[in-house]
Amino acid sequence: MKRFPQQRPLLAILAALALGGCAQIAPLLERNPSGNHPKADSRQEARADSRPRAEARAEGASGREQVALRDGIRLYNEGDFNGAIKRLNSNDIRGGSPLRTRTTALKYTAFCYCVTSRPKQCQQAFEKALKLDPAFALEPGEEGHPLWGPAFERARRD
Repeated sequence: MKRFPQQRPLLAILAALALGGCAQIAPLLERNPSGNHPKADSRQEARADSRPRAEARAEGASGREQVALRDGIRLYNEGDFNGAIKRLNSNDIRGGSPLRTRTTALKYTAFCYCVTSRPKQCQQAFEKALKLDPAFALEPGEEGHPLWGPAFERARRD
């Protein structure tokens, strides 16, 4: 049988169900219009959009950094995970951005790696976020997620 890239999230969902992660599976079943990945819920999206603007005012972040972060999150929500990873790891964000901007970019980078079946890179992105900010934590709706929850917990332990 020939496998298509769009089947990866479905396979991950099935694996999570088989491993007993069904308590948190509902968010995985909410899909965006393209139907190929779990979409951040509207509260996450609103927070992702409002935080960068607030940071820009409060911490002196440049508009370029905030545009890069919003673009990366938008690409994630549209299912362009490799495009999101590239944008979220751009010099616009990495080069001296406020701490929250960098950790948010790393969090969404980790999410991209997890939904594309790259758990090692997912964990490494979380490790980088925790190294930058030892108090870094997932939002309540993101904790315990069957795809990135285990990677975050491993990163926190290491």
